[in-house]
Amino acid sequence: MQRDARAFLWDAHSAAEAILEFVAGKTYTDYSGDRLLRSAVERQFEIIGEALNQLCKIEPQWAEQIPDVPQIVAFRNLLIHGYASVNDMTVWHTIETSLPNLYDAIARLLDEAGAP
Repeated sequence: MQRDARAFLWDAHSAAEAILEFVAGKTYTDYSGDRLLRSAVERQFEIIGEALNQLCKIEPQWAEQIPDVPQIVAFRNLLIHGYASVNDMTVWHTIETSLPNLYDAIARLLDEAGAP
């Protein structure tokens, strides 16, 4: 049985929310110096990327409404498969510049789609 597409939206939204909570009040210096924080943030980005990858397969019209989905999935792949080359500044920059818009876009889709 195929998983409800709304569940993938919820997973991505929940993971984005977790990242925002994890880094609230933190600086790049805090982030780069805290292995636990970096690991937690990277894991949540992996969840976002995988959830949106699955969403593309079962509800592509919803995925099209989320900006930069191919780049998000590619970022997930880098975190998982290219872990040795992950740049902390790139992750931090993504948090600051892209994550709030992603969070909002997913929230709008969830509002339109209803609860899973």
